[in-house]
Order: sequence, then structure tokens, then C-alpha cells
Amino acid sequence: MKQASGELPGEELVREGLRDLAQQRTTDCAWLVLIAGPRLRRLGIEVPAVDWPLPYEHKLYDQLAERLGNDAHSHYNSLLRRIDSYAHALEREQSCSGGLS
Repeated sequence: MKQASGELPGEELVREGLRDLAQQRTTDCAWLVLIAGPRLRRLGIEVPAVDWPLPYEHKLYDQLAERLGNDAHSHYNSLLRRIDSYAHALEREQSCSGGLS
């Protein structure tokens, strides 16, 4: 997905993942938001609690492997880098503005 103007890098993944979680859809973005859930919650993002199997990292990887085969590893790492980039940018933005909004 293309990044919208004024959007933090990877923000579209978080928005999509939160939408999917609200609809109980086990998508790549939903698993990704669950993986980053503790960090996102510390940043003030309400990540819903779900009763899905752990570890979320394995579930995301298994889903990618089923769909992408040998390309799953690089895609998995890319997703983790993007969610980390989003959280880092949000941390930086919040520290510049003096904390949570």
C-alpha cells in the first residue's frame, strides 16, 4: 500500500490490522498488530485483546509460508521492520510533542 500524505511509515499496516482485529479476521496485518501489541499499547494505541493462539509470530509466519512458500521469510522480516519503523516514528513524534495526545 502507498503511504498517504502526513502518515507515519507503516501506519497503513496498523490501521488495516486494527480493522481486521475488530472483525476477527486473521490477516497478516492483524497478526502483525498483535505481535507489536505491547509496544503499540504503550504508545496509546488500543489493540484489542483476542483469544487467538500464541505465539503470534509463528502464526504470521505460517500464514505467509502457506501463501508465499520460500518467499515467506523475507516478507515476514519486511513486515516486522515496517511495524518497528512505525512504532519508532510514533515514539519520536510523541517525544517531540511532549508525550501522548
